[in-house]
Amino acid sequence: MTTATYTVTGMTCGHCVASVTEELSEVPGISAVDVVLETGEVTVTSAEPLDEATVRAAVEEAGYQLA
Repeated sequence: MTTATYTVTGMTCGHCVASVTEELSEVPGISAVDVVLETGEVTVTSAEPLDEATVRAAVEEAGYQLA
């Protein structure tokens, strides 16, 4: 297992957290997503290291940006 932490900008509420969590959870290989609204930190656990572009695409699909 590998864990990576990213900062997501633009999240303001629980719905934002749910959107980011849902999009990232759909990425193949990701087994856990932990979002901290107050800091914008998103920790992703996956079987293999992830390409940042893949994470960025999922976050953008949810309507937010990686910092």
